[in-house]
Amino acid sequence: MGGSSSAPGRGATPALRALAAAGVDFVVHEYEHSPGERAFGEEAVALLGADPAATFKTLMVECSDGEHVCAVIPVPERLSMKLIARAAGAKSATMADPAKAERLTGYVVGGISPLGQARAHRVFVDSSCLDHDRVIVSGGRRGCSVELAPRDLIEATGARLVDLTAIP
Repeated sequence: MGGSSSAPGRGATPALRALAAAGVDFVVHEYEHSPGERAFGEEAVALLGADPAATFKTLMVECSDGEHVCAVIPVPERLSMKLIARAAGAKSATMADPAKAERLTGYVVGGISPLGQARAHRVFVDSSCLDHDRVIVSGGRRGCSVELAPRDLIEATGARLVDLTAIP
């Protein structure tokens, strides 16, 4: 596994600072991100030796009413646009434009965290997170993940727990 620590140091991301300020117990896992790699979640799973079902990716979604929301789902799963739209109370939803997602969150694609975003967005976390004692999400930059209890993730983000993944 990559290096880890439990307190944000110099150069800490807004996500790590938000967790520290909230008094949440968390562990930071850092790994060497491969430039050009676009399967960010899969890269984190492989390099950290993590359970894919307990490693969550953060997806920014644009709802039909123009609201942008954050969906947090397990790395191997696909987001159901119908389910995220329903959860957000919208008629439909699409993936947010990557450049817009970066502007709205303050993070780069592949490092977007549901924590400490530049603007507050409603967060929806897939209910499968409760199947695990600990989950891993982006720590706010490529090559940085954070491990924490699912309930702490939900509380720290003000998330709503819903089923979000597409049924095969």
